[in-house]
Amino acid sequence: VQLQASGGGLVQAGGSLRLSCVASGRTFSSYVMGWFRQAPGKEREFVAAISWSGGTPYYADSVKGRFGISRDNAKNTVYLQMNSLKPEDTAVYYCAGDLNAFVATAVNYWGQGTLVTVSS
Repeated sequence: VQLQASGGGLVQAGGSLRLSCVASGRTFSSYVMGWFRQAPGKEREFVAAISWSGGTPYYADSVKGRFGISRDNAKNTVYLQMNSLKPEDTAVYYCAGDLNAFVATAVNYWGQGTLVTVSS
């Protein structure tokens, strides 16, 4: 499975961005998909994940209520809608495929990352 993330950019605090991740491969619809992020000097951390059916989202406490994850299995795409962005959300965001747990070491496939910068 190859993952291609896009949608990052520069936004002011309080603004919104939507990240997209397109997957290649026939088994996309069977995977738990997610997003992680890594800020400079910090470890890669879990942000959000969604079950294969799209019915069960999971969020880190730091983004709960502000971010929304969704997927379209017909398009092999997973999305991360980010609202009410804060400067501390600044990081490289990575699409993650086939999660066995909500930690970076339990991810089987990674996208290339897309930079999100939130200015104050």
